[in-house]
Amino acid sequence: MHSLVRRIPMAVGPVLGGLCIGIWGERDGVRAAFVFALLLSFVAIVLQQKLIENDPPQKPEDECLYVPEKNPLKLFGLMAPNLRRLLVSDILVRYCEQIPYAFVVVWCMKTISSPISALQFGVLTSIEMATAVLVYIPVAYLADKTTKKPFVVVTFVFFTLFPLTILFCHSFKWLVLAFILRGFKEFGEPTRKALIMDLAPENCKAGMFGLYYLVRDVFVSVAAFGGAFLWQISPATNFLVASSFGVMGTLWFAFFGRDFQKVEFQDKSLNMGSE
Repeated sequence: MHSLVRRIPMAVGPVLGGLCIGIWGERDGVRAAFVFALLLSFVAIVLQQKLIENDPPQKPEDECLYVPEKNPLKLFGLMAPNLRRLLVSDILVRYCEQIPYAFVVVWCMKTISSPISALQFGVLTSIEMATAVLVYIPVAYLADKTTKKPFVVVTFVFFTLFPLTILFCHSFKWLVLAFILRGFKEFGEPTRKALIMDLAPENCKAGMFGLYYLVRDVFVSVAAFGGAFLWQISPATNFLVASSFGVMGTLWFAFFGRDFQKVEFQDKSLNMGSE
């Protein structure tokens, strides 16, 4: 539900940004969009403080039996083997996403044989988000009824296919199909997040979830940097290398990834409780 709701403004925002560029030009339009986004961030901070209540103080008898682990190194030692396999595959697939990420707009608006306008690119992004919203609920429902691994594998396949697909799209008509495919990369995103929580130990789920994204994003940040060097070689090199990482991540999880198995970290949780 959180992922679904947050994509509503992610669908509307690019269209508004495209309108700003269409009305005031690239430089002034982008500046106007930045100012508007900054104002919205302040509104969000105020609403967050007003609408979200603090947790009530716990009574002594309600306190958790286990003290949450705060040391990232110790947390990493508690990470279940299957969660580590998911992390490795996720890093590789995110390389696939981030290597071309900043250059997709350049490809669409500057490089292809029939470049599109800023407003058209905003529409493409809205199409991507609308596609993601439409698949969230039915896929999440089905994933709760069955195993999660197939949905995560399919998600990684869509990540892998997008750079290959957009490489051959040189007009708005074909880009629409590419961005629908890009929206399908959210096919199993809630399922993947649920799998992370399933595979995290019961007594440190929040810390393990944060550690997972810390490790993933530290490694993936290199991809955005390296994507610029690949783009200087050629756009095709950028897209093809990105897809190759997607293939590696998908195959890794398809062969080595597993669904939730409570026994993996049960002993570790008991050991922590005894300590």
